Amino acid sequence: MRTRVKFCGCTNWIDAEAAIDAGADAIGVIFAASPRRITWPDFEEIAGKIPPLVTPVGVFENPKRAEIEAARDVLPNLVVQLHGNESGTFVSEIGGLVIKAIPVLPGDSVERLAHRCEEYPDALVMFDTARENRTGPAAPFAWEHVAPIARTRPAIVAGGLTPENVAVCVQSVRPFGVDARSGVEDRNGRKDPAKMAAFIRAVRTADEA
Repeated sequence: MRTRVKFCGCTNWIDAEAAIDAGADAIGVIFAASPRRITWPDFEEIAGKIPPLVTPVGVFENPKRAEIEAARDVLPNLVVQLHGNESGTFVSEIGGLVIKAIPVLPGDSVERLAHRCEEYPDALVMFDTARENRTGPAAPFAWEHVAPIARTRPAIVAGGLTPENVAVCVQSVRPFGVDARSGVEDRNGRKDPAKMAAFIRAVRTADEA
């Protein structure tokens, strides 16, 4: 199976275009509180230029429905990604494809994570490293804890992925997709074309292994 690749935290068209040129299947823009929170004019520019076969994803945290609807008014095919304590009912009522982040805590068991996922039957789950905030780089979590779940339902793995470790993640979990943010950025927090290209190559190599 071909692993999908999403590069998150694109703050302008230059970063988004670099991600697309590298071969990303999806690009993420952040509407939640974050140093990478996108401005509305930059979002509108990306919405007007993104190719039809690249999936746009908007990242929210405990949003109001009006926030989601405003973003979808600009980009109707926007996939909603949620990182808060949204209920399963809220996720199901949004409509369209929704990605629900499931934080992986130290000591989490497969059973505990699977139970959390059950609350979101209509969502594509994303396993991410649990942390107090998302302002800095994350460390990878223990991928073996989510591998059994990824065999029963499509799942995305995020949190601390880099060109150096993503191949091991793909081979260990065989997820539907992988998501990188700081792991493909330069020291200034801008998307690095060389790192993104290396990330894509590592994923494709792992797919073929």
